[in-house]
Amino acid sequence: MSKDRQPFTEFATQPKSSPGSSKVAWVGACFIVGLLIAGGYLWNLAETRRQSSVALQSSLVEASNRLAQAVSDSEQAKGKITALQTQVTELAKEKERVGQTARGLEDEMRAAMESRDVTISKLQGKLTVNILDRVMFDSGEAIMKPDGEAVLRKIAEVLTGHPELKIQVIGHTDNVPIRNRFPSNWELSASRALAAVHFLTEKAGVDPKRVGAVGYGEYRPIADNATPEGRARNRRIAVTILPDEFAQADAIPNAVTNAVAEPKIPAVVPAATNGTPVAPPEPPAK
Repeated sequence: MSKDRQPFTEFATQPKSSPGSSKVAWVGACFIVGLLIAGGYLWNLAETRRQSSVALQSSLVEASNRLAQAVSDSEQAKGKITALQTQVTELAKEKERVGQTARGLEDEMRAAMESRDVTISKLQGKLTVNILDRVMFDSGEAIMKPDGEAVLRKIAEVLTGHPELKIQVIGHTDNVPIRNRFPSNWELSASRALAAVHFLTEKAGVDPKRVGAVGYGEYRPIADNATPEGRARNRRIAVTILPDEFAQADAIPNAVTNAVAEPKIPAVVPAATNGTPVAPPEPPAK
């Protein structure tokens, strides 16, 4: 160690730094801290903007998907509307065709047979031919007269051109009690309806599947039974032609038709004593 150096007194003897250099150091430190703070703020701002951009991009993709789905739904809706409009047009055409058919059938019936004893009426889409009993049967009997057969044959000829329609034959009487082989007017009215059905199906060529029979006795009058004229109007056979919608509703499904053997008896429904149709008897066992 040099004899000239005094370590314990060297520090005290060193010259002190000037105030200006200390100030410069503080300014530099503050500048660096400011840069760090500014850098952190800018980084945080950039990160916030990046997250906002990602969220905006996700929202844009979602909105694009919704728009594409809306366009697809709109196209499907347009297709459904077009199909419904086509269906409405077809139904309107079918309704017009059915109306023309009904009007044509009514005109044919009136031209062929309307008279004092045979009247034709239309109610709720059902065309009915009312035939007074004096044309069809003798008093208290259910055996067809030639004049009645002629009327039924004309009806069958007109209906040949309308194979889709169903036919219901209804027997009616006045309220005078029956005093012969029939227990009551119900049996008489049902027997007369069945006699007409048998003639239509067995001699006039009408498909039995189209025809049914029912008897209402004295309980569906169209005139006052207090007068001879009213009673004469009430004693009648009504042949009702059912419109297409009734015929289709009464159709037998193919599966059931195919599963049952061909019946040997006509599809005639006799009436119970209260005027309500009952099922025909079972075919004999083979």
